[in-house]
Amino acid sequence: MTNDKTAAGLLPANTPPRIEILLVGMNGDLRGKQVPLEGEKKIWDGSVRLPSSTQSLDIWGDDNDDITGLSLSVGDPDGVCIPDKRSLTVMPWAPEGSRQVLATMHEFDGTASFMDPRAILARMLERFTARGLTPVVATELEFYVVEGDWYETGKPRPPAALTWRGEPNGFQLYDMSATDALDGYLQTVRAWAKAMDLPADATTAEFGPGQFEINLLHRPDALAAADDCIYLKRIADQAARRFGLKSTCMAKPYADQAGSGLHVHCSILDRDGRNILDARGGEPAKLKSITAGMLQTMRDAQLVFAPFANSYRRFQPGSFAPVDLTWGFGHRGTAIRIPDKDGPAARVEHRVAGADVNPYLLLTAILGGILLGLDKDLDPGPVTEPGKDVPDAKRLTHDFLTAVEEFSASPFIGDAFGAEYQKLYGDTKRKEAITYLRTVSDFDYQTYLPRI
Repeated sequence: MTNDKTAAGLLPANTPPRIEILLVGMNGDLRGKQVPLEGEKKIWDGSVRLPSSTQSLDIWGDDNDDITGLSLSVGDPDGVCIPDKRSLTVMPWAPEGSRQVLATMHEFDGTASFMDPRAILARMLERFTARGLTPVVATELEFYVVEGDWYETGKPRPPAALTWRGEPNGFQLYDMSATDALDGYLQTVRAWAKAMDLPADATTAEFGPGQFEINLLHRPDALAAADDCIYLKRIADQAARRFGLKSTCMAKPYADQAGSGLHVHCSILDRDGRNILDARGGEPAKLKSITAGMLQTMRDAQLVFAPFANSYRRFQPGSFAPVDLTWGFGHRGTAIRIPDKDGPAARVEHRVAGADVNPYLLLTAILGGILLGLDKDLDPGPVTEPGKDVPDAKRLTHDFLTAVEEFSASPFIGDAFGAEYQKLYGDTKRKEAITYLRTVSDFDYQTYLPRI
């Protein structure tokens, strides 16, 4: 059988299959090694090594040894990449027989690295296990597809199939003509998700030109749910390349179009498989308390939900990205939405994070807030009613550096993520925020230079 990627000229003829062992970095980026299939035994033996500092790299790929002291200052030591066999799956875009597996960085004494996002989430899940509880999690990922010439032009533009004379056709929310226009791409994404056993569900066109959402079904394993999300991002990117396009999870790629979010649905099962959030027609006390826990910790964790300077362009009044720390029943303008309060589907929906978020850190922060609400009896404050504002509602910040400082000073973050990671993440993001503030933009020149 002819490999269609080879026939299309995307791969050299007779390209051998491979296995890739992948680590998730601070920014949700994948780094690792390609190993020939004949050498894959070293993966399962735990013999694959990478510098531990791989997981301290910032958005530019700098290890920031001057502020972290985790690289050359200590000899840039290796860590051991331990694969999670549950995440082993095919790579449909690669030569037939190729596979990929996610790994967790470990020290040589067998302990998981404090820098590894998968390990951070795993430690949070241990707290639930100790209480006999299991979070059930689903994610909804929004992303844009843009023309493949973005690198040459320096700016994204919608796929030509969604424009008329170079201009977007208008808002495309739920518009089937938008999904039809990119049907080949979207069907490739779905086919590859199926080949990888990802629980992909509905695909919808969102507001922006070339913006889509793919829902992943609930998993009674939050680590697997985060793995699904990171794999879905990779599928979207690889499929876009096939069609001469690019997918992006940048939170706000267009100033005048909707931003992209990553919504999380969560319920909690006890040892008997009962959803402890189920109100059964009564007062949803547990739902309210965990909602309060998430709201009370939301400002502290906003740097996780919005990890880049661009992330803060998404928090605008009048958009679907929440700006107030509010909650409501079925209300899509709130930070925490309760879609259902009765029955097995009783759950919360966290609506704050952008699509640019690291899903492992996102779930760690959400579950940490949920634990606070499970361990205490908390009040989320007044419910947001349709058409009404909540007076004196606290707000999320619009400022990247403010989010850095609140994250870095938070006892909740130190407890949920570990003090070492709190410092590493905070220091790295502070450098990014200061670099952003020091950069004079075209807007500055166009607005101020002629007038001041």
